[in-house]
Amino acid sequence: MAYDEGLADRIRQVLRDEAGLTEKRMFGGLAFLVNGNLAVSASSRGGLLLRVDPADTPDLVGRAGAARFEMRGRPMDGWLHIDPAGLGTERGLESWVSRGVSYARALPPK
Repeated sequence: MAYDEGLADRIRQVLRDEAGLTEKRMFGGLAFLVNGNLAVSASSRGGLLLRVDPADTPDLVGRAGAARFEMRGRPMDGWLHIDPAGLGTERGLESWVSRGVSYARALPPK
């Protein structure tokens, strides 16, 4: 399944003024990187792939369709999949994207 172009455009709108932003096709989706660090991606599984502080993962799981992202069947702390149902409003999307950008900014630039 390809990523949702409409969702990618919505993410671009949220990030339009973000410094150090690049886009890159990764993991079958379209990733948005801040200073070389993945912040958020329009996922090939639908919805968002979101990078967050691993310590925050337990508190975020279950919020507005958030679940641990699974890679090769293994749930990963620090990576969330946000179901499209949790992204229906611009406010909801902005909240998740902002969280991913904040974490990416806290990492050393690549």
